[in-house]
Amino acid sequence: MVMSVTAALSVEGAAAHVEPRPAANAPSTTAAAAPVAVVTPAAVPTTRVAEDEEEAECVRVKGAMACVGPDASDRPGITIEDTRNDRLHPAVEYYLNGYLGTKYVIHNLAREGEIKGSREIGKTVTFRAAVYNGSELIKVSRWKTVRDVTKYPVKRETSVTPATAQARSKVCTSTKGAASICFGGGKNTFVFACDTGADTHQARAEYFVDGDPTARFEIHQLAGLNTCGKAQHGELRVSMYRASVFDGEDEVATRLYRYN
Repeated sequence: MVMSVTAALSVEGAAAHVEPRPAANAPSTTAAAAPVAVVTPAAVPTTRVAEDEEEAECVRVKGAMACVGPDASDRPGITIEDTRNDRLHPAVEYYLNGYLGTKYVIHNLAREGEIKGSREIGKTVTFRAAVYNGSELIKVSRWKTVRDVTKYPVKRETSVTPATAQARSKVCTSTKGAASICFGGGKNTFVFACDTGADTHQARAEYFVDGDPTARFEIHQLAGLNTCGKAQHGELRVSMYRASVFDGEDEVATRLYRYN
């Protein structure tokens, strides 16, 4: 169902934060951030038949499994599952369409066997499974690139600036001259994470959707001054959010969570 770049599933340390190579047929990495529609999928059974397992391309580490599957499977889009009932939480980290400027993360803060994910994810996905203890990365799988065959690919936005994001949005909050997060409601809820400072820091939007405390999402915006990453949520509303700025893994500035 998908063509994949074969990758070993060996566990790496937290220091292994290397960027994945873009797919050979992917657009130039100079393009602006690709949007991703991130939603909490409907409940799915935790026991899956073998055919469903074969329909999805997956990577695993002890405690987490991330998959990319077609619409007809029980893992449509990209998903992350907690496979071990302990204090750690799994996350899937991914890039879309070969564009390395913006990294997206879905955190699954639920419990063993529960799945969080996204349906509309674009044509090419480079992803890995990760396990965190709070905000500390414990272990990750190797990056894997697959061709996605969903019926709902996401269109890329190529020129969203912080000013544009603010004009489209109902609510914005920002750190001191470095990052802003904006979102709009209604039928097409979206979130922007924007870099507003001319330095080496990265903007991050951290937020929860639809009042679900386990549905925590992040957008890491690494693209530079006056650019924004974007996530779309359909009719789900953003219920809790904050903007942060990081230098690598070190938090430089943040705003406390706010409620919508």
